[in-house]
Amino acid sequence: MKTICIFGDSIVWGAGLSSRVSWADLIRSKISKSDTGLSVYNLGIDAENTRGLLKRFGCEVKARNPEIIIIAEGTNDSIFWQPNKVDVSIAEFKKNITELILKARKYTNDIIFVGLAKGIDRLTVPLPVSATGKCFTKKRIREYNNVLKEIVLRNKLRFVDIKVVLSDEDFLDGLHPNEKGHQKIFEIVKKELQNEKII
Repeated sequence: MKTICIFGDSIVWGAGLSSRVSWADLIRSKISKSDTGLSVYNLGIDAENTRGLLKRFGCEVKARNPEIIIIAEGTNDSIFWQPNKVDVSIAEFKKNITELILKARKYTNDIIFVGLAKGIDRLTVPLPVSATGKCFTKKRIREYNNVLKEIVLRNKLRFVDIKVVLSDEDFLDGLHPNEKGHQKIFEIVKKELQNEKII
């Protein structure tokens, strides 16, 4: 059976939603209703960054042998603690994305990266649910998104820029999209899949 694997963090997984209506789940639902013969796997994990994805990526793709790989990672790479402590630096992020592309290309050349976006900074500096004072800002998200886009396009892969469709009102808590936000992401990712007649 042909498969699509969607990798990501809590946004892909659907954190904060009352039901399974994350954009990845909407893609799965849409494809399941069509006659494509495709299975879609939502492989989002809460709090994951590119470092974590690299550890599991090989096993996940080997088990499913996907025709299409969609990767939506980077938000958690942008985490910092005041005043200037970071976990995944820009340099490591570049290295991790490049390595993910190399690993993904062993299985398929049909690889799509989904960009980064966030809402109001005052809700995420620091993140209220964090016991350690994790912070997320639009500035850092923009920096990591720009790096991601540059690497993806340089490798002649597809990049879905979600920041062009999302506004502050599309987030539950400044970080995770609400149902309206997920619907917007679904629509823009769906267009990429429609281009190759997947949906």
